[in-house]
Amino acid sequence: MNITIWNENRHEQKNPVVSEIYPEGIHGAIAQFLKADHANVQTATLDEPEHGLTDDVLNHTDVLLWWGHLAHDEVADEIVEKVKQRVLDGMGLIVLHSGHFSKIFKTLMGTTCDLKWREADEKERLWVVDPTHPITEGVGEFIELEKEEMYGEHFDIPTPDELVLVSWFAGGEVFRSGATFKRGQGKIFYFRPGHETYPTYHNEEIQKVIRNAVNWAAPSNGQTPVYGNAQPLEEI
Repeated sequence: MNITIWNENRHEQKNPVVSEIYPEGIHGAIAQFLKADHANVQTATLDEPEHGLTDDVLNHTDVLLWWGHLAHDEVADEIVEKVKQRVLDGMGLIVLHSGHFSKIFKTLMGTTCDLKWREADEKERLWVVDPTHPITEGVGEFIELEKEEMYGEHFDIPTPDELVLVSWFAGGEVFRSGATFKRGQGKIFYFRPGHETYPTYHNEEIQKVIRNAVNWAAPSNGQTPVYGNAQPLEEI
């Protein structure tokens, strides 16, 4: 499997707290634990030519992970369209944390993807609401994070195909934190945790969910549908 981790890589350049937590960038931290399972893991960032998502990279990516926050508007529309087409063609997409506001996620969802938020060092408890799902395999009843940014309902997304994780925060809010969607031939997983000033991606249980999600989102070997004018199978 070929995996590409995309990160805008701006917080790491601007905020010393973030660069201390993720000296190799958020993308580098995710790449490190995914390399334990997969040999072909690469990263791409916003300021690279074509945001690191050239035709060659996209055409050879089975699963793309996406983290963005400060610079959603700087992602070129033509790159977004190419990523969208690859998802429709079968590439898996995992959208992390503030990637809910990315152009690609909003385009694929067809909604604002807006939500409530608050930064108050709150405890987050992610409850597994579908213990039979491959994404939650090996995860207990819940994952508890000592500190995270709060995201709260209403989350303006389409009704998920599957809801696998729901968060509760110390301030009282709840949130649909792990949701799957299918678009065309591609599978999409949105996973909420991962605020840049917390070491969330160093948490082994969070890593487990992401590792499971990569395997779940991988393209299937099913037959590609044929569209357009068709000859009858029976005599008319």
